[in-house]
Amino acid sequence: MSTPAPDRILQTGLAFWSSKVLLSALELDLFTELAKAPGNLKGLTERLRLHPRGAQDFLDALVSMGFLERHEGQYQNTEETALFLNRDHPSYIGSILELANHHLYPVWGRLTDAIKSGKPQHDFADGNEDVYSILYEDDDKLAQFISAMSGVSKTSNGSIARQFPWAHFKTFADIGTAEGDLAIQVALSHPHLTGVGFDLERIARFFNQNVSQHTLSDRLHYVSGDFFVDPFPRADVILMGHILHGWDMSKKQILIKKAFEALPEGGALVVYESLIDDDRRENTHGLLMSLNMLVETQGGFDFTGADCCSWLEAAGFSETRIEHLQGADSMVIAIK
Repeated sequence: MSTPAPDRILQTGLAFWSSKVLLSALELDLFTELAKAPGNLKGLTERLRLHPRGAQDFLDALVSMGFLERHEGQYQNTEETALFLNRDHPSYIGSILELANHHLYPVWGRLTDAIKSGKPQHDFADGNEDVYSILYEDDDKLAQFISAMSGVSKTSNGSIARQFPWAHFKTFADIGTAEGDLAIQVALSHPHLTGVGFDLERIARFFNQNVSQHTLSDRLHYVSGDFFVDPFPRADVILMGHILHGWDMSKKQILIKKAFEALPEGGALVVYESLIDDDRRENTHGLLMSLNMLVETQGGFDFTGADCCSWLEAAGFSETRIEHLQGADSMVIAIK
């Protein structure tokens, strides 16, 4: 029997150290700079305008964490950081980390207050306003949020495009589409499909620009609306990615009901989230995401696959199933 050691406790308790090193590297555009050309300590200190006192420790910490490589004094990206953290690469996912750095990092510092009060901890007004409505009122915050949603969802969106049986359907509607990454990946993978992106009017320009860049304007179009006020666009498949967890139970039920009403018989609803495992022991990310909803929203929370299936069946869906996508994400598929 092994002797208990404090290593894991200390590693977790001080995990914000390594987190902030990565976030600061992204804020400094280190990975994008290294994609242009590797550099030595002196060169990178000058290119990034670092102070000599901390530069070497900073760069070598990234080496030891596996985010940089160093050969004969030259620093360069790893395969992962070159692919996902170079903002000039199409697979860039750093936007969600930028949001974490500028917004979530300070908000999570007040987690204890959130656990005791049950109230969000963002700096908007007095915490009684909806975080989404505030984000959507500010152009800079909105652009960052929209980009972040694409970054955090990109790989799961690709999994949905590959895994779901799209051959059986002709049309789809992506609810809360943001800049349309899910709709675009589905349309690129299945040329027989046409789709709709549904979101607030202020989001249209992000969606239309992204769709145009992928030359899909003939198959994808935008419908403006508030998903708590307006009916969902009718389609064979309704998609809701990382939407339900942002709302309390009554609003979750409203959105599920609207999806049911927009589908024909035999149509499908796809809900995907970082589903908490049914025993609530394994998917730590899903549980932490639910705590993120605590510090961010008025009533949002994440849920298990079994929870979601029960809600969908109560709304009238005839069958449900759960499929893993990637990482912590899974999708619940419900057939009307």
